[in-house]
Amino acid sequence: MTKPTRAAALSPADYLKKILTARVYDVAVESALEPANNLSRRLNNTVLLKREDQQPVFSFKLRGAYNKMAQLTPAQLKKGVICASAGNHAQGVALGASKLGTRAIIVMPTTTPRLKVDAVQALGGEVVLSGESYSDAYTHAAALEKKHGLTFVHPFDDPDVIAGQGTIAMEMLRQHQGRLDAVFVAIGGGGLISGVANYIKAVRPEIKVIGVQMNDSSAMIQSVSAKKRVTLSDVGLFSDGTAVKLVGEETFRISRTLVDAFMTVDTDAVCAAIKDVFVDTRSIVEPAGALAVAAIKQYVAQHKTKGETYAAILCGANMNFDRLRFVAERAEVGEEREALFAVTIPEERGSFRRFCELIGNLPGAPRSVTEFNYRISDAAKAHVFVGLTTHGKGESGKIAKLLSKNGFKALDLTHDELAKEHVRHMVGGHTSLAKDERVLRFEFPERPGALLKFLSLMQPGWNISLFHYRNQGADYGRILVGLQVPAADDKAFVLFLDTLGYPYVEETRNPVYQLFLRA
Repeated sequence: MTKPTRAAALSPADYLKKILTARVYDVAVESALEPANNLSRRLNNTVLLKREDQQPVFSFKLRGAYNKMAQLTPAQLKKGVICASAGNHAQGVALGASKLGTRAIIVMPTTTPRLKVDAVQALGGEVVLSGESYSDAYTHAAALEKKHGLTFVHPFDDPDVIAGQGTIAMEMLRQHQGRLDAVFVAIGGGGLISGVANYIKAVRPEIKVIGVQMNDSSAMIQSVSAKKRVTLSDVGLFSDGTAVKLVGEETFRISRTLVDAFMTVDTDAVCAAIKDVFVDTRSIVEPAGALAVAAIKQYVAQHKTKGETYAAILCGANMNFDRLRFVAERAEVGEEREALFAVTIPEERGSFRRFCELIGNLPGAPRSVTEFNYRISDAAKAHVFVGLTTHGKGESGKIAKLLSKNGFKALDLTHDELAKEHVRHMVGGHTSLAKDERVLRFEFPERPGALLKFLSLMQPGWNISLFHYRNQGADYGRILVGLQVPAADDKAFVLFLDTLGYPYVEETRNPVYQLFLRA
């Protein structure tokens, strides 16, 4: 594998010259630096967003890739280039190769989102899928480089690539010449933060440069701590754009000397940050693109700052559409605007209604029920999975104590991965206790009192044996309910449904119910 020359380490002054003379604007645009007004108000600090998600390939990566390729000789361009990438660098290389009229072979991990693979191919890149991570793809690219006599365009560990990424900092300091306390930068292999840190420390050294990594992909942080490059055995793939097992030699050297601090963020915090960016910009960034915003929120919470100015680089927006479901599910928990509980309710007449009334009267009301999953399984007590809206961090434990104090033993599941990932979807199953059960799908209006209306119209002798609800953000809620209604009460049951007035479909004879829920 061709590596950049290490004979003489480049100084910040050397990098400043390379950044100022970098060739990026044949393909890149000067992205906007915009205030995040809503987030700034919430945090009592000014938050600026560097909109690299608005580049032609929806990522900053084309800057460094093109700057590297623009330095190649005609002979090198004639043979072609090769790179290994999780996706965004690949698109930059493919676009640059198209602009320069050269061949580009792109080796991508097999875990790369289809969106990015398709985008690379649409730009003329020849895609080869190999391995499960960037490091695996890198190894395969080395063999192809040698075999075909290609020039390797490294995604981060190359001075020309680093200089190209540094033009982001050059733009930022030109766009905002006032107070700037810190710039937050996502780290994968370290190319972006190396370019940004070199420019900022050469021009305005008082500005802090803070690196951000996922808590399950923290190769740079572990390397800096160990004072040598550390190879991770595995990396989390949620933020696939930063899923790097081993950082670069040059980026490690730069980061350990120029970066002021490092932070890690978790998946829920990143999902919440994606939502924050959407609220302020109406744009959806990929997980890697939201790392810096998640870190700013965490930094403010830890240091209790007010009146400061922070910039976050939104480094990419190549989000798989089908991942949005997961992001939306976890964003509220990540922001701690939803709390999850396992609540034990006595299996006796009226207890369900008492529980609902208690929720309506909890401090901080009004609160909405975001989720309610229950299946009868015990003659004496019911275990219910409940989600409630909250108004900020730290409320879930207090709510659990209040529920328990009022006779409903509650376990706080807000930070329980098993509950959030799996158990919430598994409440149900066969039971021998649901005699005379009838199962119906309802559409409840999403407004206060809809559930209590349902409960108040039910006859006292009927028992709820199953209840499944999750708020999907629509103006109505889709709810599955099991009711134990004796055959003798058929006429009364029809009257109840007519009086209720909610659209419904009876599913008692549905084969799915018969297979998975009926004893």
